[in-house]
Amino acid sequence: MTSGLRFGPLGHEALHLCIDMQQLFDRGAPWAMPWMARVLPTVHEIASHHAARTVFTRFMPPRQPRDMPGAWQRYYERWANVTLAQLDPALLDLAPPLQALCPPARVLDKAVYSPWTEGHLDRMLAGSGINTLVITGGETDVCVLATVMGAVDRGFRVVLVEDAMCSSNDTTHDALLSLYRSRFGAQIETADAVSVLLNWDPPG
Repeated sequence: MTSGLRFGPLGHEALHLCIDMQQLFDRGAPWAMPWMARVLPTVHEIASHHAARTVFTRFMPPRQPRDMPGAWQRYYERWANVTLAQLDPALLDLAPPLQALCPPARVLDKAVYSPWTEGHLDRMLAGSGINTLVITGGETDVCVLATVMGAVDRGFRVVLVEDAMCSSNDTTHDALLSLYRSRFGAQIETADAVSVLLNWDPPG
Protein backbone atom coordinates (compact mmCIF):
# COMPACT_ATOMS: atom_id res chain seq x y z
CA MET A 1 0.00 0.00 0.00
CA THR A 2 1.70 3.20 -1.18
CA SER A 3 0.87 6.89 -1.05
CA GLY A 4 1.87 9.71 -3.35
CA LEU A 5 1.20 10.95 -6.86
CA ARG A 6 2.24 7.74 -8.59
CA PHE A 7 0.90 8.83 -11.98
CA GLY A 8 2.72 12.12 -12.19
CA PRO A 9 2.08 15.78 -11.43
CA LEU A 10 -1.26 17.52 -11.74
CA GLY A 11 -2.07 19.99 -14.49
CA HIS A 12 -4.80 22.30 -15.74
CA GLU A 13 -7.05 19.30 -16.34
CA ALA A 14 -7.37 18.79 -12.54
CA LEU A 15 -10.29 20.05 -10.45
CA HIS A 16 -10.45 20.34 -6.66
CA LEU A 17 -13.73 18.79 -5.48
CA CYS A 18 -14.35 19.60 -1.81
CA ILE A 19 -17.11 17.58 -0.18
CA ASP A 20 -19.57 19.06 2.33
CA MET A 21 -17.33 21.30 4.44
CA GLN A 22 -20.41 23.00 5.88
CA GLN A 23 -21.24 24.47 9.25
CA LEU A 24 -23.72 21.59 9.62
CA PHE A 25 -20.72 19.32 10.23
CA ASP A 26 -18.67 21.66 12.44
CA ARG A 27 -18.35 21.51 16.21
CA GLY A 28 -21.65 21.93 18.06
CA ALA A 29 -23.78 21.18 14.99
CA PRO A 30 -26.12 18.16 14.73
CA TRP A 31 -23.79 16.17 12.46
CA ALA A 32 -20.50 17.42 13.88
CA MET A 33 -17.26 15.82 12.69
CA PRO A 34 -15.00 16.38 15.70
CA TRP A 35 -11.87 16.97 13.65
CA MET A 36 -13.32 18.99 10.80
CA ALA A 37 -11.67 22.06 12.35
CA ARG A 38 -8.30 20.30 12.17
CA VAL A 39 -8.43 19.74 8.42
CA LEU A 40 -10.19 22.99 7.47
CA PRO A 41 -6.95 25.03 7.18
CA THR A 42 -5.52 22.43 4.82
CA VAL A 43 -8.68 22.36 2.72
CA HIS A 44 -8.63 26.15 2.61
CA GLU A 45 -5.00 26.20 1.50
CA ILE A 46 -5.70 23.92 -1.45
CA ALA A 47 -8.88 25.78 -2.39
CA SER A 48 -7.25 29.20 -2.14
CA HIS A 49 -4.37 28.15 -4.40
CA HIS A 50 -6.80 26.85 -7.03
CA ALA A 51 -10.04 28.72 -6.31
CA ALA A 52 -11.11 28.96 -9.94
CA ARG A 53 -10.67 25.19 -10.21
CA THR A 54 -12.55 24.35 -7.00
CA VAL A 55 -16.10 23.08 -6.58
CA PHE A 56 -17.61 22.87 -3.11
CA THR A 57 -20.52 20.49 -2.60
CA ARG A 58 -23.19 21.08 0.02
CA PHE A 59 -25.45 18.40 1.49
CA MET A 60 -29.00 19.77 1.50
CA PRO A 61 -31.62 18.00 3.65
CA PRO A 62 -35.31 17.97 2.70
CA ARG A 63 -37.96 20.14 4.31
CA GLN A 64 -39.58 17.06 5.79
CA PRO A 65 -38.99 13.29 5.62
CA ARG A 66 -41.78 12.60 3.13
CA ASP A 67 -40.04 14.79 0.55
CA MET A 68 -37.43 12.03 0.07
CA PRO A 69 -37.91 8.57 -1.45
CA GLY A 70 -37.86 5.20 0.25
CA ALA A 71 -35.44 4.55 3.09
CA TRP A 72 -34.44 8.24 3.16
CA GLN A 73 -37.79 8.87 4.85
CA ARG A 74 -36.82 6.58 7.72
CA TYR A 75 -33.41 8.26 7.86
CA TYR A 76 -34.93 11.74 8.27
CA GLU A 77 -37.50 10.54 10.76
CA ARG A 78 -34.44 9.64 12.85
CA TRP A 79 -32.80 13.01 12.05
CA ALA A 80 -35.89 15.24 12.09
CA ASN A 81 -33.84 18.02 13.70
CA VAL A 82 -31.79 18.25 10.49
CA THR A 83 -34.74 18.72 8.14
CA LEU A 84 -35.25 22.23 6.78
CA ALA A 85 -38.44 22.54 8.81
CA GLN A 86 -36.35 22.54 12.00
CA LEU A 87 -32.76 23.36 11.03
CA ASP A 88 -31.14 26.79 11.20
CA PRO A 89 -30.50 27.40 7.46
CA ALA A 90 -27.19 29.10 8.25
CA LEU A 91 -25.80 25.65 9.10
CA LEU A 92 -26.06 24.68 5.44
CA ASP A 93 -23.49 27.31 4.49
CA LEU A 94 -19.86 26.44 3.84
CA ALA A 95 -17.39 27.06 6.64
CA PRO A 96 -16.70 30.83 6.60
CA PRO A 97 -13.12 30.66 5.24
CA LEU A 98 -14.41 28.69 2.25
CA GLN A 99 -17.37 30.97 1.64
CA ALA A 100 -14.90 33.78 1.01
CA LEU A 101 -13.51 31.90 -2.00
CA CYS A 102 -16.86 31.85 -3.84
CA PRO A 103 -16.58 33.09 -6.51
CA PRO A 104 -14.43 32.14 -8.34
CA ALA A 105 -14.96 28.76 -6.64
CA ARG A 106 -18.33 27.22 -7.40
CA VAL A 107 -20.94 25.56 -5.18
CA LEU A 108 -22.93 22.46 -6.09
CA ASP A 109 -25.86 21.37 -3.91
CA LYS A 110 -26.92 17.74 -3.58
CA ALA A 111 -29.72 15.95 -1.75
CA VAL A 112 -27.93 12.60 -1.33
CA TYR A 113 -24.45 11.36 -0.48
CA SER A 114 -23.13 11.35 -4.03
CA PRO A 115 -22.78 14.50 -6.16
CA TRP A 116 -23.21 12.31 -9.26
CA THR A 117 -26.68 10.86 -8.63
CA GLU A 118 -28.71 13.91 -9.62
CA GLY A 119 -26.54 14.65 -12.67
CA HIS A 120 -25.44 18.15 -11.64
CA LEU A 121 -21.74 17.35 -11.47
CA ASP A 122 -21.77 15.45 -14.76
CA ARG A 123 -23.33 18.47 -16.44
CA MET A 124 -20.85 20.85 -14.81
CA LEU A 125 -17.86 18.85 -16.03
CA ALA A 126 -19.16 17.99 -19.51
CA GLY A 127 -16.84 19.42 -22.14
CA SER A 128 -14.54 20.99 -19.54
CA GLY A 129 -11.48 18.88 -20.29
CA ILE A 130 -11.26 17.88 -16.61
CA ASN A 131 -9.91 14.35 -16.22
CA THR A 132 -8.57 14.46 -12.65
CA LEU A 133 -10.38 15.10 -9.38
CA VAL A 134 -8.47 16.17 -6.28
CA ILE A 135 -10.86 15.31 -3.47
CA THR A 136 -11.01 16.75 0.06
CA GLY A 137 -13.69 17.08 2.74
CA GLY A 138 -15.96 14.69 4.62
CA GLU A 139 -17.01 12.27 5.55
CA THR A 140 -14.31 9.91 4.31
CA ASP A 141 -16.59 6.90 4.79
CA VAL A 142 -19.90 8.37 3.57
CA CYS A 143 -20.12 11.28 1.08
CA VAL A 144 -16.45 11.12 0.09
CA LEU A 145 -16.84 7.39 -0.48
CA ALA A 146 -19.88 7.94 -2.73
CA THR A 147 -18.03 10.69 -4.61
CA VAL A 148 -14.92 8.58 -5.13
CA MET A 149 -16.75 5.55 -6.44
CA GLY A 150 -18.74 7.65 -8.89
CA ALA A 151 -15.54 9.27 -10.11
CA VAL A 152 -13.83 5.91 -10.54
CA ASP A 153 -16.79 4.58 -12.53
CA ARG A 154 -16.53 7.58 -14.86
CA GLY A 155 -12.82 7.04 -15.47
CA PHE A 156 -11.44 10.07 -13.63
CA ARG A 157 -8.01 10.02 -12.10
CA VAL A 158 -8.80 10.37 -8.39
CA VAL A 159 -6.38 11.96 -5.91
CA LEU A 160 -7.43 11.91 -2.26
CA VAL A 161 -5.72 14.47 -0.04
CA GLU A 162 -5.34 12.32 3.04
CA ASP A 163 -4.70 15.18 5.51
CA ALA A 164 -7.63 17.22 4.13
CA MET A 165 -10.32 14.59 4.79
CA CYS A 166 -12.32 13.96 7.93
CA SER A 167 -14.96 11.74 9.46
CA SER A 168 -16.82 11.35 12.73
CA ASN A 169 -15.37 7.85 13.08
CA ASP A 170 -11.61 7.32 13.15
CA THR A 171 -11.87 3.55 12.64
CA THR A 172 -13.86 3.73 9.42
CA HIS A 173 -11.83 6.71 8.16
CA ASP A 174 -8.67 4.64 8.49
CA ALA A 175 -10.37 1.58 7.01
CA LEU A 176 -11.48 3.51 3.92
CA LEU A 177 -8.03 4.96 3.30
CA SER A 178 -6.66 1.43 3.55
CA LEU A 179 -9.31 0.20 1.12
CA TYR A 180 -8.59 2.95 -1.39
CA ARG A 181 -4.88 2.13 -1.33
CA SER A 182 -5.12 -1.66 -1.35
CA ARG A 183 -8.01 -2.31 -3.77
CA PHE A 184 -8.03 0.68 -6.13
CA GLY A 185 -4.34 1.34 -6.68
CA ALA A 186 -4.69 1.73 -10.47
CA GLN A 187 -7.43 4.35 -10.12
CA ILE A 188 -6.99 6.14 -6.78
CA GLU A 189 -3.95 7.88 -5.34
CA THR A 190 -3.63 9.19 -1.79
CA ALA A 191 -1.20 12.00 -1.07
CA ASP A 192 -0.68 14.70 1.52
CA ALA A 193 -1.49 18.34 0.81
CA VAL A 194 2.15 19.40 0.53
CA SER A 195 2.75 16.87 -2.23
CA VAL A 196 -0.42 17.90 -4.05
CA LEU A 197 0.38 21.62 -3.94
CA LEU A 198 4.02 21.14 -4.95
CA ASN A 199 3.02 18.99 -7.91
CA TRP A 200 0.02 20.92 -9.23
CA ASP A 201 0.65 23.47 -11.98
CA PRO A 202 -0.05 26.99 -10.72
CA PRO A 203 -3.24 28.63 -11.94
CA GLY A 204 -2.87 30.18 -15.34
